[in-house]
Amino acid sequence: MDKQQVISSPDEKDVIVINRRSFMAALMGIGSAAMGALLAVPVLRYVLYPLYAKASGTEWSEVGAVSEFASAAAPVRKTIDFAQRDGWREVVSSQSVYVHRMETGELRVLSAICPHLGCSVSWQQGQDEFVCPCHGGRFQANGTHVSGPPPRGMDALPTRVVNGKLQVHFEYFRSNVPNKERLS
Repeated sequence: MDKQQVISSPDEKDVIVINRRSFMAALMGIGSAAMGALLAVPVLRYVLYPLYAKASGTEWSEVGAVSEFASAAAPVRKTIDFAQRDGWREVVSSQSVYVHRMETGELRVLSAICPHLGCSVSWQQGQDEFVCPCHGGRFQANGTHVSGPPPRGMDALPTRVVNGKLQVHFEYFRSNVPNKERLS
């Protein structure tokens, strides 16, 4: 018996036989992969959301009507509520702020958090200045540092007036540093 050698030339093409069974198997594989991808996308977005979502700072909080501060001779203490969103959490907080009318008539909102170590600063009516009870830091009515260990003056917050209402965007700042560094 002679063995014949089959030499395939480059012009010959491989023939793929597709029958009903292999077609259905390929169709089921493609359909399963598509369904898996459709179900995986929302799950992956849910799981990875905190990694890609930046912590959203607070929204604008209403302090009060502008007319309420028109005749204020000394800083007025107000408590504001604001929400911070970080990943899946939403934290609602309350903070005290002081509204001060500048010599120009402009309203300025100061954070009541001492820039030294984060204690609550209070307005002392008899002394006409803010005093920190923790370490004796003193500030003028406009928030300028007078004496004591705080490395800078009180932190002014961004404000705006909408429909006659004073609004503030509350922010936290790093303590015990000479320059104002925003944390949130």
